[in-house]
Amino acid sequence: MNGRRLLLTSAGAIAIVALLVSIALAQGMREKFFDRDGRLVVIERSAAEQLRTYDIRSSKAPETFPVPPPPFSEGIFPCSDCHAHMSPDQRPRVLTEEHTDIVLNHAEGQRWCLDCHNTDDRDTLRLVSGEIIPFSESYRLCGQCHGDKFREWREGLHGKRTGYWNGDKEYLLCAHCHNPHDPNFKPMKPMPPPVRPGETRR
Repeated sequence: MNGRRLLLTSAGAIAIVALLVSIALAQGMREKFFDRDGRLVVIERSAAEQLRTYDIRSSKAPETFPVPPPPFSEGIFPCSDCHAHMSPDQRPRVLTEEHTDIVLNHAEGQRWCLDCHNTDDRDTLRLVSGEIIPFSESYRLCGQCHGDKFREWREGLHGKRTGYWNGDKEYLLCAHCHNPHDPNFKPMKPMPPPVRPGETRR
């Protein structure tokens, strides 16, 4: 009996909340703010305007950036020269033949080549959403996991860009500085300090 009463009470509470939400939506909403001249602006929004739905056809196109050509290994691109006649092998494994120099030290154990490379067309990349992108937009691929670095790169705080601070710019891709398969920088032996005038190097 207590369980039944509790069930009725829960159903009643849900019905009341639904009723209140529907009343609020039916009445619309007022948005108030001050414009640049200090005048109060009031905008009435209908219920339909408040219920924004996602429609991929009307979604904003992703921002693109001017970049130099991707740093492909010589004689490797286009990948389709070889892969167009090969059926894709999606099994994680040690690579042989042309790719013996590739060792995945990038979320190893969690990632595999075809998480980033498009299975059907190796001359393109694939986002998690399934969207296919060219190598010249690889920053979007990297930005899926490294959002903080992508935001810094976009604002010019990470990586390198050339051009004018208030005009045209060109951004280096992540892969111009980082090996996408092994992105951590390797330790470098420091160079000796410069020789001061009158001194000889020991």
